[in-house]
Amino acid sequence: MTIQRFEITEGPGPRMSRCVVNGDMVYVCGLTASDTSQDISGQTQQILDKIDGYLAKGGTSKSKLLTAQLWITDMANFKAMNQVWNAWVDPANPPVRACVRADLARPEILVEIMVTATK
Repeated sequence: MTIQRFEITEGPGPRMSRCVVNGDMVYVCGLTASDTSQDISGQTQQILDKIDGYLAKGGTSKSKLLTAQLWITDMANFKAMNQVWNAWVDPANPPVRACVRADLARPEILVEIMVTATK
């Protein structure tokens, strides 16, 4: 079985793949917003748009999500983040999900999301 790796990163940050496809499984790394000047809603939408792109590269879509892990820096932002998530996620096929408060890599990053899907 061939493993496909998309967007392998190099320094100065961590060496990793942004998306890995192994058989029928698609793994998307923890993603953050490119424009961190936006609020939690804007950052969440940016991330979900990126996820759509990586899932498409892997040959799947959000209707095939299995798991989602979300990290937010302030639970006061949970409701606003969740509104964007709920508008995006396939209502007939939601993944299992965990959302926890965490300190992220930089203070301007308000949310990070990682998903796993099948084809």
